Amino acid sequence: MGETEENNVEQQGFENQETLEEQEMLSRDNLDGDDEFSQADDMEGSDEEELDQNQLQQLFEHHKLTADNGQGLMRIDQYLPLMLRNVTRSKVKRAALAGCLLVNGSVVKASYRVKPGDNVTFLLPYPPPPDIEPEEIPLEIHYEDDSICIVNKSPGMVVHPGVGNHTGTLIHALLYYFNRNKLHTGEEYLWPGLIHRIDKDTSGLLIVAKDEEALYKVSKQFFNHTTQRNYNAIVWGDVKEDVGRIEGHIARSKHDRKRYMVYPDGSQGKDAVTHYEVLERFGAATLVRCTLETGRTHQIRVHMKHLGHTLVGDSFYGGDKPLAGPVNSSKYRAEAQRWLEIMPRQALHARTLGIVHPTKGEFMQFETPLPQDFEDLLTALREFAGRK
Repeated sequence: MGETEENNVEQQGFENQETLEEQEMLSRDNLDGDDEFSQADDMEGSDEEELDQNQLQQLFEHHKLTADNGQGLMRIDQYLPLMLRNVTRSKVKRAALAGCLLVNGSVVKASYRVKPGDNVTFLLPYPPPPDIEPEEIPLEIHYEDDSICIVNKSPGMVVHPGVGNHTGTLIHALLYYFNRNKLHTGEEYLWPGLIHRIDKDTSGLLIVAKDEEALYKVSKQFFNHTTQRNYNAIVWGDVKEDVGRIEGHIARSKHDRKRYMVYPDGSQGKDAVTHYEVLERFGAATLVRCTLETGRTHQIRVHMKHLGHTLVGDSFYGGDKPLAGPVNSSKYRAEAQRWLEIMPRQALHARTLGIVHPTKGEFMQFETPLPQDFEDLLTALREFAGRK
């Protein structure tokens, strides 16, 4: 291949990183309006409830190139390492196993033989940032094997470094946990493959990939909405229906760019669907189970507020004061203030997480108990309801 042809491949491979419609989630160039990882979010200290399509786009770098007319038949796992920097045969094979290697729009195996004119699309996880150092921070590991790690995140921990949160995050803690026997040995670190997030002040289950194959396969499950994710939430007021479905586009508020709101007419943002079921009623508040059909920023918090039932303790959306019950009673206000002291955060817990295991191929369901502050608040609410 001549110099001109090499330059052409270089340009196609690195500057022209386009996307196929069926791989829309993995493109970085199709973000709606505002980048979901904005500085405003990081300064407020809030991560995403679940990574939606926009966030999943940012897990992978996307290469597209066309084999020139003089290209002889060659296995694609040999061809791509020749064409792209920092690509190995093993990386190509892992991408192929995960269905992230396409030729002319169709998924192919690593043994596919490239021919002249083939349009090749290759998705590769981004390399880890070089400036993040391991930090010894206590973690509750709910489950772990060679492919994945399920963490029960405590409230108050930011998931990923950002503006205003340069240390002390879950990523720093996992980097230490995964590599605690490699520190100062010069060995390459195992990097935590973050697939989704929950807010700083939300507790509960997160899945982290330990290799590229797991990252590919589990990320696709989140995009295809085949995961099972249930949250427990305590909201202000007596939710009218025992079960319900909330549907409404979510986007940034026009009045406060840090906050999100529902646009019922669909004029802004992306569609979002939350299913809820009442588990227990206390009059002034309700315990609900929320199931995510989509995963938008602050989805449960915004949808429940839109329904008229803001999460207890959610100061960002006005839930840090009594929003239901006999609010004109000083005795009640004192009682409600005690609840807020018990739960000085949004009352939201990622209770269950179900995925198809990336290597075993079997469905696995994980569940974690409610944290202590959640249990304490429920006890106080039951006592209040019993006195009514």
